[in-house]
Amino acid sequence: MSKILEPNALLEFLKERRSIRIYKNKMIPDEEIEMILEAGRWAPSASNRQPWEFIIIQNREILKNISGTYSSFLEYAPVAIAIIGKPYKSPNWYVIDTTLVSMNMMLMAWSLGIGTCWLGSLNRKNVKKLLELDPNDYVLTVLPLGYLRGGRIPRPNFRKDLKKISREIK
Repeated sequence: MSKILEPNALLEFLKERRSIRIYKNKMIPDEEIEMILEAGRWAPSASNRQPWEFIIIQNREILKNISGTYSSFLEYAPVAIAIIGKPYKSPNWYVIDTTLVSMNMMLMAWSLGIGTCWLGSLNRKNVKKLLELDPNDYVLTVLPLGYLRGGRIPRPNFRKDLKKISREIK
């Protein structure tokens, strides 16, 4: 297999990605939303079961109602994507599979100049009700999407030294 992407360029891209919580009041074109969804669709999943559903949310009232104490910025995003796991399709792996989806989507968004932030603190019961989900569905996250307000990329957060978090077994 030939190199599809120069490895150092990919590593730099990964290092530059940030969690963004402040967005411009500018709608994201449908083509870019579709690219983000496609990136999620191509995430790996156990036995290729693809135990997920994506819900695109542009309704301001729903975004405001999903927004909580730790995710109050969600209501200011022009659009968000709820990533829903389907436990019946892959009982042991749906959380991991949908987490892989979320990372693919976040990376695609960043490549398009769109910021997002992975939300873990959600009232999942409330989100299920607002999105009219099946009681057995699992709300992994709701990814807010928006162009960076101010245009400046925040400084990177601290990362532990690689030598302190890795070891080798020969």
